[in-house]
Amino acid sequence: MTVATSDPFASHPEVRAVGGAARGRWEAGVAVFRGIPFAAPPVGVLRFAAPQAAPKWSGIREAASFGPPPPQGGGFAVDAPAESAATGDWLTVNIWSAEPGAAARLPVMVWIQGGGYTYGASGLPEYEGGRLARDGVVVVTFNYRTGLEGFGQFVGVPANRGLLDQITALEWVQDNIRAFGGDPDRVTVFGESAGAGSAAALLAMPRAAGLFGRVAAQSVPGTFFSPGLAADIAAACAAELGLRPTLADLSSVPPDRLAAAGDTVAANAARRAHRWGRPAHRSILYSPVVDGDILPATPWQALASGAGRDIDILVGHTRDEQRLFTVLEGMFGEVTPEQATAALTVFAPGADGARRYRESFPDAGPNELYELVHSDWLFRMPSLHLAETQTAAGGRAHLYELTWPAPGMGGIFGACHGLDVPLVFGNLDRGQPALLIGEGPCPEAETVSADMRAAWTSFAAHGDPGWPSYDTHQRLTRLFDTQPVVAAYPEEPSRAIWQDHEFPALPLTPTSENVRDPAF
Repeated sequence: MTVATSDPFASHPEVRAVGGAARGRWEAGVAVFRGIPFAAPPVGVLRFAAPQAAPKWSGIREAASFGPPPPQGGGFAVDAPAESAATGDWLTVNIWSAEPGAAARLPVMVWIQGGGYTYGASGLPEYEGGRLARDGVVVVTFNYRTGLEGFGQFVGVPANRGLLDQITALEWVQDNIRAFGGDPDRVTVFGESAGAGSAAALLAMPRAAGLFGRVAAQSVPGTFFSPGLAADIAAACAAELGLRPTLADLSSVPPDRLAAAGDTVAANAARRAHRWGRPAHRSILYSPVVDGDILPATPWQALASGAGRDIDILVGHTRDEQRLFTVLEGMFGEVTPEQATAALTVFAPGADGARRYRESFPDAGPNELYELVHSDWLFRMPSLHLAETQTAAGGRAHLYELTWPAPGMGGIFGACHGLDVPLVFGNLDRGQPALLIGEGPCPEAETVSADMRAAWTSFAAHGDPGWPSYDTHQRLTRLFDTQPVVAAYPEEPSRAIWQDHEFPALPLTPTSENVRDPAF
């Protein structure tokens, strides 16, 4: 039994968790506890293993600082202190609560950060949970293994270790959150991008059953890998080091070297498009693996069979998902007709997908067509289909789209991928996503943020974000803008093009299943 052990008005609130006592800090009326371990360090004999129970500690643990991020690669990787490489104290949780203590029974919101399953850390300033906690919820964030450490498909190790880390964090929440003021019977998992994909994967995982009752999924990526594709990618990464993709070969490789090998393969992924298909065109090396055991099916397959019928779902996307990537790649306004045609050929669904896009958007030029098909394939249509599948199976889903355009940097980003993160957390002036908002958050940003926070916290508390649930007749959708409205889903042409697509686990391309790549 975990209990709060100090006066809630003391300068340093103390809570006794399963592992031991922890001392946090009061910050702007919220008790904050950072860096509490929820699993043992995955190093040494536990490298590439499923997460194990965190060791207990004696005395009072100072919970004032975030734990270090896990090893990672990618262009947005978060650096960890050098000493963390040896200790491996990566798997930690952070809690924000305005009312620590078992009597509060507040709804709990557990955040899974994005980062393409490649990078990310719960200690980033954009994920500070104080603003949300002041709206009447307990906020939990945590680290999980990413990249090859968390999702590499190696011989002799369990698949989806990053997802198993997430389940272990949710188990920790069930065992401990009451002491921090949370209600373990009202847990909502929410996440964006890879965090939303992870939340969707949890819906399909028997091991996650009973750990949460609601999911808020922001921009769900449609990439789920078959074991064959994941193993082929892992083999290419190991080959960069002259090694085989096995536990025996890789367990002694320093995490930073392994991450760097993955970065090298990602930078040259397009040349393996004949084997890896669409993910290679987007340099996507990591995704949840539909291995038939830990993850038995894709989220869409699982929901279709009724797996999430008793879970309330809030799901949606931004209007201009692809714009962020187009700008970062220096292609905004520069897409050629040939590039647009290539994107339509690769990413549009079915043999006539490219034609259907051109017919459905007759006034669209190369730039718009390029962004539409990328947005639809990676985020918009997978998110929509999650609501569609949940509803068809007898469950309940609420759909939204963020249409408010980001004003930062002259408004170039539109309603782009990631804009929802500062709006939902209310952190409009810190972290990289705040660049989308611009200096000195404008009244419009404050208005949209307040509206989204109210919807998310109401959903966590009551299962009702404030607008009708989705159905396949009216298709009612909340459009978040300075003047929010509820209307029919606005991306009807895209919906019609993708309505028969099932988002299956992505395979090795048929011609490459039995052909070894000469590169490795």
